[in-house]
Amino acid sequence: MTALILNLSPTIELTDEQFFQLCQNNRDLRLERTPEGELIIMPPTGWESGNRNSRLTQRLGNWADADGTGLAFDSSTGFKLPNGANRSPDASWVSRERLEALNPDPDKFLPFAPDFAVELRSASDSLKTVQQKMQEYIDNGVRLGWLIDPQNQQVEIYRPGKDVEVLRSPTSLSGEDVLAGFVLDLAQILS
Repeated sequence: MTALILNLSPTIELTDEQFFQLCQNNRDLRLERTPEGELIIMPPTGWESGNRNSRLTQRLGNWADADGTGLAFDSSTGFKLPNGANRSPDASWVSRERLEALNPDPDKFLPFAPDFAVELRSASDSLKTVQQKMQEYIDNGVRLGWLIDPQNQQVEIYRPGKDVEVLRSPTSLSGEDVLAGFVLDLAQILS
């Protein structure tokens, strides 16, 4: 099952508040919005992808709790990117410093890109589409991004101003200077 894309423009132009309300009214749907205003309705994943994503989010959350310098988020968290898109990475992290400086409404989408974003490719995801989303994250302020691709047994690492680094069958990933001290064990996530 692939994502459904609805092009509403120019008939309907949703404001940020209207898009937020649409998401609240349809909590069983996973919705994103492109910079052009297209709505993306994403299907639920299969159980294997769901389990992998649960482990990913759990490991990032455990590290964030112990580290204390930021907060980890799951795939239900919305981010309003500077380019106008609304995205929900499979897992993400934002520094406490950025959150405290802006003090955003906790009941709304975060009004910026996360510092760190991860997409875990499911069997129904087009690799090209997920790669484009990862580049969009970097172009909008994400400092480190991982595209974990179990189908090809690889991870693509995205960093601002650098070429994408591809790792074949890695056993772990480093959070580098963005998530200092975080090492993600890829057991039961990549394989």
